[in-house]
Amino acid sequence: MPKRPDVRLDLIPEEPGVYLMKDSSGSVIYVGKAGNLRARLSFYFSARPEGDKKVLALISHIADFEYVVTKHEMEAFILEANLIKEYDPKYNVLLRDDREYPYICVTWQEMYPRVMKKFHIEPDVKEGARYYGPYLSGDLYFALKSLHEIFPLKTCKRVFPRDIGKERPCLNYYIGRCIGPCRGDVSAEAYRAVIRDVCRFLEGRYDDLLKGIRGKMLEASDDLRFEEAAHWRDRLQSLEKLLKTQHVVIADKTDRDVLGLAANEVESCLIKVEVREGRAIRVVPFFFAKGDEKEAIVSAFIAQHYITVPFIPAEILLPLELSDKEALASSLSELKGRRVQLLAPQRGEKAQLLNFANENARQNLVRHTLLGGGGATQITETLKRLAELVDQPQGLDRIEAYDVSHLGGVDRTASMVVFSGGKPERKSYRHFKIVQGEGGDDYESMREVISRRLNRLDDKSFGDKPDLILIDGGKGHVASIVPLVKDLGIPVAGIVKDRKHRTRGLVTSDGVIHELSVTDGDPDRAEKIAIWRLLTAIQDEAHRFAGRLRKQVTTKRQTRWTLETIPGIGPARRKQLMAAFGTLGAIEKASIEEMLEKGISEHIAKAVYDHFHGDET
Repeated sequence: MPKRPDVRLDLIPEEPGVYLMKDSSGSVIYVGKAGNLRARLSFYFSARPEGDKKVLALISHIADFEYVVTKHEMEAFILEANLIKEYDPKYNVLLRDDREYPYICVTWQEMYPRVMKKFHIEPDVKEGARYYGPYLSGDLYFALKSLHEIFPLKTCKRVFPRDIGKERPCLNYYIGRCIGPCRGDVSAEAYRAVIRDVCRFLEGRYDDLLKGIRGKMLEASDDLRFEEAAHWRDRLQSLEKLLKTQHVVIADKTDRDVLGLAANEVESCLIKVEVREGRAIRVVPFFFAKGDEKEAIVSAFIAQHYITVPFIPAEILLPLELSDKEALASSLSELKGRRVQLLAPQRGEKAQLLNFANENARQNLVRHTLLGGGGATQITETLKRLAELVDQPQGLDRIEAYDVSHLGGVDRTASMVVFSGGKPERKSYRHFKIVQGEGGDDYESMREVISRRLNRLDDKSFGDKPDLILIDGGKGHVASIVPLVKDLGIPVAGIVKDRKHRTRGLVTSDGVIHELSVTDGDPDRAEKIAIWRLLTAIQDEAHRFAGRLRKQVTTKRQTRWTLETIPGIGPARRKQLMAAFGTLGAIEKASIEEMLEKGISEHIAKAVYDHFHGDET
């Protein structure tokens, strides 16, 4: 441990600023900001500092420090983010660009701005370039395609104003798909007006765009410029068609970002859902290394991300409360020039938006985990290693994973999910209702499901014979299944959990547990993490799919039990009521008159009404 630096706290100013912690080699290991530098640094150099393991580890490595005084907290906010990118400190939560998720860049610093794909936010952002995204690859293709359908943008590689007048206009100009700046009669301001509309589109300003395009169409029509009016009409129709495909998530039109968060043992995923004019226009994923606390991830994201974006919304919904929420909101408000709120709603429409974002974060994390943070090559190598572990010499293509779900021993269901080539094959998923009833245990339930599947190995509707059967269970589960596949040449493996129900290892048919837990010095760390990623993605999908049927079965049972306790209601009348009203809640709210209108007899209608409303005065 390095010698702690001598600190004269009384000499440190009580002003806002940024501080840099250094280790014994002089490397910057942490960058932080503070509204009061003296108060903040006193935390690090107190006799008995408190904090989690990461904070205490940081403190133990501080050998020196320096600080920069700023005029106000907003300046510290921006400086901190820039210094984190410059020094890449070990103990900061780092927001990194991922080449898997590219951006759309608009080069506003140029006289004739270009619209292009880029994989990283580059230094030209300081010169005025605007970056939108990042996008999933398919979403980026769709966004660029929509841009060229709606706006008369150039698609050639000519550089303006250098190439103005050097060549004849291309076909796009003559068919109205480009404004034609190459001709020399289109001013830079006229072309920049088109780019301003492009930016409105990328920011979700659709109402303004619709109004503007419709106005230009009518103006051209009134002036008898019918060909031009037709071009504006086509663009208007393309934009209206796009809007029909977008999901309206909330009634009010406040601009807001919704941050969702999901984590597993290896990494975390933060999702930013951009909601503009009530529509979710973009879902942006970001990934962080495991070990960072959730609050630290969200705070770091806000501090590092929003200084690079071209637009800060009036409201940001958070997946959890932040201790520095007010300071962050104040800095964002000053950066935007208008009030920005950070909210962590617990109920209502905004809470539903958070649930939507959290679910998107979960799904993106599963995808990222499955890809191993890489791509197809990573999956192929992982499958080869997994095949060696389960003793499958022919390799692994089709993996069938099984999970049993129940509610306190009742409503037992099971799932079979299929991964082909390391990717989910959803058309081959199957649900099972456990026939043995509610007295059986998980071993018996799993044996029943696997037996039913093996009895249909020749049934092509179930797909090909599996190369591996993967079950959610340890040695006992695997041992109970091995006799069923003994003569079929199908290996069985189970996912072993630790005391916190997290994946710890893989148990194979021979009863050997292959540990997947890793440490920093583990020589097989990368390989173990890759296998863990794949198994976790498969296990999560099996668990999700099994739980879906179990919830349906539980709901049906509870509905049947509730209605059939009413005098005069049996299975036939229960079905009649459900067919008439759709849900138990609708039946509960129905009046006697409404039930009579649906063809329910008077004495049954009264019995149902009294059942739900008999205690009302």
